[in-house]
Amino acid sequence: MVMVLLQGAQHFIVDDVPFRIDAGFGEACAPFVFVLNVARASKLKFIDASKVPLRKIMISAPLSWMNWLISAQTDGVPALQNFVSTHLANFRIDASRHILMLAEQLMSPPAAMQGEMRTLFRSSRAFDLMSLTCAELAARKSERQGPQLSSARQSERVYNYILANLGEDLTIEAIARESGGSVSSVQRHFKEHFGLTVFEFIRRSRLERAYEALEREGATIGQAAYLAGYNTPSNFTTAFKKTYGVLPKYKRR
Repeated sequence: MVMVLLQGAQHFIVDDVPFRIDAGFGEACAPFVFVLNVARASKLKFIDASKVPLRKIMISAPLSWMNWLISAQTDGVPALQNFVSTHLANFRIDASRHILMLAEQLMSPPAAMQGEMRTLFRSSRAFDLMSLTCAELAARKSERQGPQLSSARQSERVYNYILANLGEDLTIEAIARESGGSVSSVQRHFKEHFGLTVFEFIRRSRLERAYEALEREGATIGQAAYLAGYNTPSNFTTAFKKTYGVLPKYKRR
């Protein structure tokens, strides 16, 4: 699966391994490509919807087709072979200008193209995107191909601990101790797996909690600011607008 996430966030779990991807919104928007290999029948669960409009394209290639493609080559790429053979192997790359152009063309083909021509046009752009991401994978050293499942499990423990203790004073030392890792490994693996630092995730999760309190419970701006961990409503309002593109008062029930 090749996903170009242009805006918004998604959180899903595949076979008990969580994935959280976030391209941001507005000025903080940072599009990227997320590639995930699902090598066997799996359980998929979506946790929540993006709080901002979601813009993405997703290209799926059957594993049987990928295996055929690899087996048909006499000069295959070992990195690609290893990736396809590893369940839940994943990596991400920044979306270059070329990738963004291809993504936009996939979503909005020229109006003059209809029927078979439109399908061929979209297919050609999809193959271009797959080629670019596979080339990036081949260029990476094996140790940079993304977190292994052991580190993913550790990141999952960190993730769950943070969400269960958002109202507490979270320190990286306490988080590392609870997850059974060192401070440096926790920080490195979490960033590799979720694309956010531990404290970026804490900040974003607290903002999401404040968002829900405003929208569902009619919390005041001051109460929402407290839930998000801000000392002043003005700082909270600035952070909220930067993340969601609107002032918090417009989300209050």
